[in-house]
Amino acid sequence: MNNLSRKIFRLTRPLFFASILFAGCSKSLTTNTDSLYVPVAADATPNATLADLQTGRTIFINSCGRCHNLYSPDSYSASNWKSIIPTMAPRAGLSSANTILVTKYVTKGN
Repeated sequence: MNNLSRKIFRLTRPLFFASILFAGCSKSLTTNTDSLYVPVAADATPNATLADLQTGRTIFINSCGRCHNLYSPDSYSASNWKSIIPTMAPRAGLSSANTILVTKYVTKGN
């Protein structure tokens, strides 16, 4: 490999890895969202309004589903979700307000 080739390789290597990273989170949603919990008025709690739960569901589908299949809120306990969401939220680019709404959705307002 000559010097020019090495230089080009060195300069393009970060772009190559970045493209792989972004490609991993651009897959189309393959989860059937119809099977996910859909909040209804009776699900509202002192901690979460129906609007909070519905908005949290939408954010969950649109943000979390970009990178992986979606887990049902029933897949984990509220306690487990409260440790999972703070780890995943930065990866999904969620604001703190949206993180709270997703947490309310997956914990069903608990």
